[in-house]
This record gives sequence, C-alpha cells and structure tokens, in this order.
Amino acid sequence: MVTAADDLALQMGVHVGMPVAKVEALFSGLVIQDAEPDADAIALEKLAVWALRLYSPIVAADPPDGLVLDIQGAAHLFGGEAGLIEDARRRLSDLGIASVAALADTWGAAHALARFGRQPVQIIEPTKTGDALRGLPIEALRLPPDKVPDLHLLGLGTIGELAAKPRPALTRSFGTGLFRRIDQALGRVAEPIEPVAAPELIRIERVFAEPISAPETIEKYTRRLTDRMCLRMEEAGLGARRLDLHFTRNDNRVETICVAMAKPVRDARRLSRLLVDKIETVDPGFGIDKMTIVAGLAEPLAMKQTLASFEAPARPDVEELWDIMGNRYGEDSLYRAVSVATDIPERAVKRLPPTSTAVGSGRNAGFRRPQRLYRKPEEIMALAVLPDHPPRAFTWRGQRYGIACADGPERIHGEWWVTEREKGKVRDYFILEADSGERFWVFRTGDGQHADTGSLKWYLHGKFE
Repeated sequence: MVTAADDLALQMGVHVGMPVAKVEALFSGLVIQDAEPDADAIALEKLAVWALRLYSPIVAADPPDGLVLDIQGAAHLFGGEAGLIEDARRRLSDLGIASVAALADTWGAAHALARFGRQPVQIIEPTKTGDALRGLPIEALRLPPDKVPDLHLLGLGTIGELAAKPRPALTRSFGTGLFRRIDQALGRVAEPIEPVAAPELIRIERVFAEPISAPETIEKYTRRLTDRMCLRMEEAGLGARRLDLHFTRNDNRVETICVAMAKPVRDARRLSRLLVDKIETVDPGFGIDKMTIVAGLAEPLAMKQTLASFEAPARPDVEELWDIMGNRYGEDSLYRAVSVATDIPERAVKRLPPTSTAVGSGRNAGFRRPQRLYRKPEEIMALAVLPDHPPRAFTWRGQRYGIACADGPERIHGEWWVTEREKGKVRDYFILEADSGERFWVFRTGDGQHADTGSLKWYLHGKFE
C-alpha cells in the first residue's frame, strides 16, 4: 500500500492507500521506497521536542504526520496566534518540511481541519468550531478505519450528518467511541494532551495529597518551585530564557503559564514575580493535583561582579523592566529604535530587540527631521510655483493652512538598488510653518521639470512637535 507520496506523484494520480501493484501498472518511472514507520515515529518525536523548545510548553506527537500544540499563554510571544503559526511554518519550510496548520478550541477540531480543510492555514473563532466541522468527512474524526465503510453504507458522509443522527442506535452498533470523538472535537468532553519531554530540560514537579485552588496557596507553591528551579539552574550553570509552569487539574486538564526573559535569568525573586503576575489567568477548576515547572529555554549564565567599581558606576538593571513589560504586553511592544544608513525617511529607523547592542548609523544625524512621521504619507492639495518653490498654502484633511515661512527643498533620490520602481524618482522636501504656528514636513514627487521623476503630487510626511 502507498502510505505517502510527494507532490509530483500526487499530481500524476497516485494517492495514499493505493495498492503498489496498481501504481506500478499505471505509472512508469516512479521511485518506490519501503516505508519505515518506526523511523518516522522517532523523527516525529524529535520534531515535537523541537516545537517544545520554540513555541509551546505543551506539545505532543499526533501520528502519523502531525503535531498538536497547546499555545494558550504562549501566542503573545510571537505577536499573536497568526504570528506563531507563520513563524512555525516558515521554520518548517526552511527544514524542507511542508506543513498545513489549523487553530481551534480542541485537539480534535484542529486535527480535522489541518488534514481535511481546504486552506493551508485556518484560524477558527471559538464560537465557530461546529460550523467549521459540519461539512468535513467523517474520516476527520479519527475513527477506527474498519468502521468508516459501514458508516458510509448508512449514508453518513460528513460530520454534520453523523452528529444529527440519534445516538442510541448507532452507539449500540459502533460503540461509545463514535460520538465521544464528536464530543471531543466540539469541546463537550475533555481530551488531555500528554506532552513530550525533552530529556535535557530541567523539570521540577510537586504533587499534592489534596487538590489546591486558593490563589494564595498557588502563589506560595509557585515561589517554592521557582526557588528549587533556580538552585538546579545554578548547579548546571544555566539561566532561564523561558519558564513554563503547568497546573494539572483533577479533571486531567492542564493549565499553563509561560514567561520569557530578554536575557538568561536565575534570580528567584525576579522569576517568581513574573510567574505570579500571570496566576490570575489560571482556572483551577475543582482543584490542582500537580504543579510542574520547566525551563523551556535555558542558556549558559556565568557569575559576574555586580558592585560598581571606583572608576565607573554600575549600569542600571533595566532587564527586569523589559521582562515585566514584555510578558505583560507582548514582546513586540518593547524595542529599540536604531537609525539605518538610508536616505528614504520611512526606512531610516528599524526596530531591534531591547537587548541589541547595535549603535546604528549617523548618516542622517545632521538633517532636520520631525519627531513624528506618519506611517504612510498623506496626500495634500498644495498651491506652489514650479520647479523649486515651497507651497504658499495647502489643504490637509479638509482644513486649509496658510504658510508663513518655509525652508527647502531637500532633494532625496530613490534607491534603485532596493526596488526597480524607485529608479530615477525624486522627492523634494520642505519644512513649512503655518500661520497657526504648526510646522509640517511635506514633499513633492518629481523635480518639477522631468515627467519621469515623479507625478508632481504633494504629500505630508511628518509633523514637528
């Protein structure tokens, strides 16, 4: 039997489940290799550990060809759910692995949509899970293969058709697992994920004789586990860049909080504060039976002198502030602005992580630039004399501004080595002071003499505060 086929074979008509003898009779020149299920399973486990280190504290292999990730509490580290999926697919592509991704409330729904959906990436809203599954074939429910043909004989082809049928009769014929799969996919029945564990990760557990649920009790044991984690990391000479704290409830559901740090850290007070800030997002249900803390990402951290010398004072410790803000508002909300060696204003600044030591370019340090640049230049109606005179008045957002004085032009040429569209293009920038005292930064496209340099339209690009 064919268990897998590449894109070219699929385009020729080969499909999974096709007898090899039929394939060889219909198509010539195909390369057929023996399947290695055991090696595939080992490779999938390795891929799950790879995803565990990068994306989520709860990752499990979903044989034969899938991964399931619980990204609750981790998506904000990548700018949201879509950002995490995009980053994962890009990294997998770099490894030569094609992927399809689906995000849903449940493992069953995500499994079905990833394998039987019509789009390479699908993000289903929490209230739309049933609608998204209704039209999928019943094979998407992970049913035993021997039961699917019998269901087709009964005229049941989609999940929606099966879900609409009375349960007692079908349960007697096919067992309780039939509708349990539907309930799991719709979130009516819990389906816990048994995550993989990377052997090199530092992992500490605390099992309780009686379930705990009070916030102050959870906070107390969070601090204790963090203290033990820091002692283990000190013995290993490591510092945490990401900590994952799992709460296993007595209904087998796992709640998780994640914190990420800009640099390796093993200060128990600092790490405890970051974790405790997120405890309010944990739903203890009827009680928590076990807490597990894992150093999801750790790096070498050597001891260093922290006291100031006589010659120079110690640099203020701002990393803790970075970590608090990054975990509270997302990593994208915190960055350094560094100047870039370019003449195009909208490219003159780029965002870097706060830990970056890049100095930036001083290319535009001598030019006057507004403190505020608009994300996209806004077109204005201007009254000006060509080719080099500034506007005498302009209209912006329905308001007319008379010009008291002006300075310019400052000519900027397009960077043809960046994009072909900028070849030969020109912008003439002016600093304008309106009668109201406001100061604007505007430009005209084109040099006023040659048509191929620009359209002679005026734009407002920034405003001086």
